[in-house]
Amino acid sequence: MIQIRPAHERGHANHGWLDTFHTFSFADYYDPAQMGWGDLRVINEDRVEPGKGFGRHGHRDMEIITYILAGALQHKDSMGNTTVIRPGEVQRMSAGKGVMHSEFNPLPSEPVHLLQIWIEPNVTGIEPSYEQTFFAPEEKRGCWRLVASSDGREGSVTIHQDAAVYVTVLAPGETAVHPLAPGRRAYVQVARGAVTVNGERLHAGDGARIQDEARIELVGAGESAEALLFDLA
Repeated sequence: MIQIRPAHERGHANHGWLDTFHTFSFADYYDPAQMGWGDLRVINEDRVEPGKGFGRHGHRDMEIITYILAGALQHKDSMGNTTVIRPGEVQRMSAGKGVMHSEFNPLPSEPVHLLQIWIEPNVTGIEPSYEQTFFAPEEKRGCWRLVASSDGREGSVTIHQDAAVYVTVLAPGETAVHPLAPGRRAYVQVARGAVTVNGERLHAGDGARIQDEARIELVGAGESAEALLFDLA
């Protein structure tokens, strides 16, 4: 089963400094049919104007992953971390029993384009923690590069959930295949370009719920494409 979530059907809000699309219910966008997929709760595609951002605010008991597509994002948190996240980097923040943070675009003239992802954890009330890792473009070319997992294998960031997050970059005609174990489900989010997912064509911003499929095959369709795959219990 492949159920496409078209980009134009996502929730949308433009606050001037922030142009944001919500794959699943978030903030003022609520759709009882779009509350997530398994433990995947949020995929927000954000564009933040130069010098603007999210002021200091709190989270708890959520695995928060930030993936930068263009520009840069400055992160500060109550754990003492002050970092800048750039394209190719994956940031993981486990909110645990509570963390405060802020996220701003430090660039003077370029918007930052990012995906913010929330995954519900399988443990609550833990000490908050932070991790940030760079994945070179060649590691993602024509294959699935693991970027987040429950055990941090292959250099991925570690999340507190039985889930794995992969990224691929595909030229036209290039293929990336992922086997899906029985009983597991997946979600594909196209970050840029166009792909086919088991023969179904998706464009930037589109997503797809996947279940009861033995394998997931992405093929680049058109100019260079970038996509994320979530393998979920």
